[in-house]
Amino acid sequence: MTKENLIPTASPETTQSGREAAESPSRNRVKRRSFLKGLGVAGAALSAGSLLTTAAEASPRSGIITVGDVAILRFLAAAEILETDLWQQYNELGGIQDSEVPGGSGSPPYAAAIAFLDADMAQYIHDNTEDEMTHEVFINAYLVSKGAEPVNLDQFRTLPSSQATGAQQIGRLTNLMQLTVDTTWWTRYRSRTGNPDFGDTFAQAIPTLAVGQHTAIPRTDEDLESKNFLQAIGNTAGFHFATIEQGGSSLYPKLAQRVTSLEVLRIVLSIGGTEIMHFQTWSDKAGNIKVLHDVVDPVTGVHVTFPNLNASPFGGEDFQTNLIMPEATAFLSRKLPPVSIIRPTQTKGAAMGALNALTADGLFIGQSKDFFNFMRTLAIEADLAVRE
Repeated sequence: MTKENLIPTASPETTQSGREAAESPSRNRVKRRSFLKGLGVAGAALSAGSLLTTAAEASPRSGIITVGDVAILRFLAAAEILETDLWQQYNELGGIQDSEVPGGSGSPPYAAAIAFLDADMAQYIHDNTEDEMTHEVFINAYLVSKGAEPVNLDQFRTLPSSQATGAQQIGRLTNLMQLTVDTTWWTRYRSRTGNPDFGDTFAQAIPTLAVGQHTAIPRTDEDLESKNFLQAIGNTAGFHFATIEQGGSSLYPKLAQRVTSLEVLRIVLSIGGTEIMHFQTWSDKAGNIKVLHDVVDPVTGVHVTFPNLNASPFGGEDFQTNLIMPEATAFLSRKLPPVSIIRPTQTKGAAMGALNALTADGLFIGQSKDFFNFMRTLAIEADLAVRE
């Protein structure tokens, strides 16, 4: 953008204070005229002709897509493809199978375990799955419309499906049967002082989910035999839903700060908003998990406990389970007042950070070296994007 197209702003010295703003209208008009006069030649750029010229130039510019914008959209397309793959697996067994989200035939016992968290879970899973499908299709179609290469991960669909009745027997991109679930989002969004952008760390809500490998879907019909273990699988899924979607809630605003095109920015902010809606939904449902003590996976021997989240060490106003709106916390500077925000939103290393989080989650256990190389390349290119 050239200097001629920049609209000048007031310096701190010329900004009116609250006391001055309350003075008489006539005096305020004089001060405003003096302020505009003080802008000199720069103020002349605010003429009607200049504004029309600027608007005319901005319109075609909004459709320009840079190499950096393409890199960001390609990484987001890949992320949405991965999300679609994992949500499809959840929907096949615990959601609604229809023409909007085809595949699978459902597992009534598993669906019932998830429904313990909310009677509408099948519908929510279906709708989340459909949303991710539309995201990946739209972003890829937009890339093609701009002459850019879309993302296709079909060559990496090599992971096995669940063998439980109701699941499709097709190649998968993601693994939901060996998860190590990070549940720090529960405490992070309830903190009134901490923000990961400042390097703050947070306690796990379900410590045992962050250790070992846990399945969030029945691996075979044998996983349906023990009611306690089946409910542990449903609880694991309930927390994993929110873990995945809180990542998207941060990823989109992080990468939006590196976008150049106004149109691409519009895409990123609009899709990112639905990720936030998903996260709030699932953070609410996670609070409804059934309390379970020391449930042992009959196959792996891994232990898991789902404590009462309304009791010590949590509980109280800040940790009540129906608290699903972010508490106000530090943002940009600790000298500023706390504010309710999405966190983190620091843009440095955003794409690689998201990829590392998904990898640590266990979603890619069993994937090939080629898959990791491909995804790392997409992440590096997205993180190299600079707002122009």
